[in-house]
Amino acid sequence: MAKSESTSAAVSLADAQRSLRDPEQRYPLWPPLTRGCPRTSTEEMSYPVEVDYDYARVPDDFLAGAAGSGTSRGLDRWAPLLPPLLAPTLGEGGTPLIDIGDGVFVKDESRNPTWSHKDRLNRCTVSAALGVGAPGIVVASSGNHGASAAAYAARAGLRCVVLGSAELPPAVGSFLDAYGAVVLPVPADERWPLTERIVDHFGFHPVSNLTPFHTGSAFGPEGYKTVAYEIAAEVGVPGAVFVPTGYGELLFGIGKGFAELQRLGLTDRVPPLYSCEPAAGGPLAAAVRLGVPATRVPVGRTDAYGINCTVNSYRGVLAIERSGGQALLVDDAALRGAQAELAGQGLWLELSAAAGLAGLRSLAEEVQGPVVCVATSSGFKDVGVGEHVPAPVDPSWEAVRERLAAQGIEAA
Repeated sequence: MAKSESTSAAVSLADAQRSLRDPEQRYPLWPPLTRGCPRTSTEEMSYPVEVDYDYARVPDDFLAGAAGSGTSRGLDRWAPLLPPLLAPTLGEGGTPLIDIGDGVFVKDESRNPTWSHKDRLNRCTVSAALGVGAPGIVVASSGNHGASAAAYAARAGLRCVVLGSAELPPAVGSFLDAYGAVVLPVPADERWPLTERIVDHFGFHPVSNLTPFHTGSAFGPEGYKTVAYEIAAEVGVPGAVFVPTGYGELLFGIGKGFAELQRLGLTDRVPPLYSCEPAAGGPLAAAVRLGVPATRVPVGRTDAYGINCTVNSYRGVLAIERSGGQALLVDDAALRGAQAELAGQGLWLELSAAAGLAGLRSLAEEVQGPVVCVATSSGFKDVGVGEHVPAPVDPSWEAVRERLAAQGIEAA
């Protein structure tokens, strides 16, 4: 454990880790398990663990009281049902739920400190690093996860090593440079072996996956539960939640958050969750279709680089099964259509972030509202940002009027 804990850490009711494959397999809360469940995992299949809590001690006013308590913005308001929050906050969470009409709401996670949902996760993963006294963290990412991890490491006074690619989106590269992260562009298939070697040699805490089928951090997905708490506090339990999905950690966290509220008697049900993956890959959809805990698929070309994964996690399968939801696939045309629709509402979001709305719009059956589409990150994170530069215009009134007329703007 860290030498000193914050006030928010003291009210955490986290008391153990347990296997998602067999909840009877329990482990102490510390150290966080980063390679999944050692008792139920095999060479062929790696099963994650989750954090468990003393639910009997959760305050009766957890949902209403926390949401309206006047505490500073951040995850601290939900501290009883989070791992100890040892890392300082950057004001993550509390993102707006925007009504775009016809009973559809967008949970805009681009309003987080580094413009993505990953800030909720990394408040918890960096807290785990502090809890075990690690000198730094290491992350394999060329996108939102790396930018967010670097920010929270800087805030906590830890070093951060990011194993990325040579094609970092401009905004992500700028984030990493600003936070002083050590960036190592390497081939994609070398990232995870190098992550493990950095962990073993330097004692850094991994905030990325270390197993064949994604298990990742035990603490990280807990931060995503707060998305569910915030939705429930604002609109109750929606008719469905559509979630951009890569490894499925966000999907799982949202499902667990709603399940906890139901367990505590604060809500009456868990909404069906719809995972929304690029059609170029879609390992979670393949695993659900085949009835297996995880699988590996080849991936094709897509501009939704942030969620284009070759493997899924067992977490995602559980989220779909437990909520009665579905695994959806969306192609780039549907993603661009959803991105344009969101832009028409004043929301500029990364192509990957539009997958939730794309999934909703592609669904043939009607879903009872209200419906929430989670939008994960800012349009600044897309590849190619900054390439669009309008052609110069002759400043004469005639030329300006012609240019506006060409855009459909007519005189009053």
